[in-house]
Formats: sequence, structure tokens, C-alpha cells
Amino acid sequence: MKLSHEIIAQTTSFLREYGVNEATVAIIMGTGLGEMVHKIDNPITIPFAKIPNFPEATVEFHKGNLVYGQIGELKVIALQGRFHYYEGYTMQQITFPIRVMKELGVRYLLLSNAAGAMNLSYKKGDLVLIEDHINLLPDNPLRGINDPALGQRFVDMSEPYDNVLIQQIEQNAVSQNVPLKKGIYIAVMGPNLETKAEYRWLRSMGADMVGMSTVPEVIVANQIGIKCAAVSVITDECDPNNLKPINIPEIIEVAGRSDKLLSNIFTALIKDME
Repeated sequence: MKLSHEIIAQTTSFLREYGVNEATVAIIMGTGLGEMVHKIDNPITIPFAKIPNFPEATVEFHKGNLVYGQIGELKVIALQGRFHYYEGYTMQQITFPIRVMKELGVRYLLLSNAAGAMNLSYKKGDLVLIEDHINLLPDNPLRGINDPALGQRFVDMSEPYDNVLIQQIEQNAVSQNVPLKKGIYIAVMGPNLETKAEYRWLRSMGADMVGMSTVPEVIVANQIGIKCAAVSVITDECDPNNLKPINIPEIIEVAGRSDKLLSNIFTALIKDME
């Protein structure tokens, strides 16, 4: 797919015909995270496979639906699952939904993901608010011939995660008695997990947790003027001196346990925006 404003408009038009109209907030739900859709009133659910120009979610625990509806007074779009570079998609495909949601009026983007903890003070099930990131993905969604209609080429990333949203999330976590940590997320290509030596290296760069997503969407959101906030669910502890084989069912189970807490925090944030 060659990215163009015409392609974005085609997909936007399809969604409008399906009943997806203006929205203020978009939510992207990562691995094992799906409780948020139950907070949406009067939902319209559309499989990614039906949406023109959307990739298909190939990760088995990503449901692959766009859900449109209302939380409080605001219209929201939620993506049950996302796209990853390791699935074979280009960065433009991975971030295409962000551009479509901008056309639908979205001004705020809330993201979640499952991550491995290299900061040994983090434990499985912890929620960690991303305050900054390090990008080790091998490509960039802004690479290529720049179309000014899609945003400027040289995007400032001095504040990729909006400080006001961060403060509101922290306040909501306190009011709900939910422990919330803050940290630096590092994005790698995957799909394999890291070796002991790689965990030591990534930690030495200043990263607290590692994952395979989120950063491309945040880059594009910053290019097109959407404010972002993101929270990682810690699903495994990556202590290189005590590294155990990965257990995917356990990762999904841990994410599911923290899912309700994170969904409550995001719901309160959206209602605060009214």
C-alpha cells in the first residue's frame, strides 16, 4: 500500500458509512488487554479484515476489531489489537489506523501494551506509565518521500507523551488506589525475546521495560497533532541473572489480571475530558 491522503480518505469514508463518525479519543489495546471495550456504550464492532486498507491482526491473542461508541459524553474508537513490524507489515501499514482516526477527529490517543521489566523493582502485573521511550525498531513510519498533506517530515519528539495526560492518569490511579509506576519503554523488533546479554545492554541504555510496539503509533500521532499517553502492563521479569524460559499463556493471564485496573483508569481519564 502506497500511503496517500486519498487512501486515508477512502478508509475514512467506509467507516463513516458503517456508522463511525466523529470521535475525540482513540484507544489501542495491546497483548492480553481487552477489558476497555466493555466500558464503551452502544458499540459498533468492525473486524479489521472488513476495513479497506487495514492490515489484518495475525497475532492470535489480538482480536482484530475496531470498536466505536461512547464513554461518558465522548465518542471513542478502540482498536482490539494492533499491528507489529515482526508480522511483516511496513511502518506505514502499522500506523495507518492512526492517520484514519485523525481524519475522524481524534485528538487524544491512549495506548497499552505488555512489556518485560528490566527494572528489577517492577513485578508481574505492575502498571507502568510510559514517560519516555527509546526506539530501536529498524525502520521509521516517517521514512520516505514526504507528503506535506500528511504532516511535516522532521517531527519534534521532546515530549512524545503529553504531560497533562500523564498527570491526569496519575491522579486517577491515586483516587482508585491503584499503584502506578513510571518508566522508560524501549521498542525492539522481535518476535523473539532477548538474551541475557541483550537485557543487560538495553537496561544500560536507560530503559526500564522492553516491548515490540507502541513507538511507531506515538511517532505518527506526534506528527499529526494527537496527544498521547501510554501504559505498560508488566507481564514478565527480565532479570538476566535469574532468567527463566518464556511462558506465553502466563503472559496473557498476567495481562488479563491487570486489564481491569488499567481500563478503569483510562475510563476515568476519558470522563475527565468531558
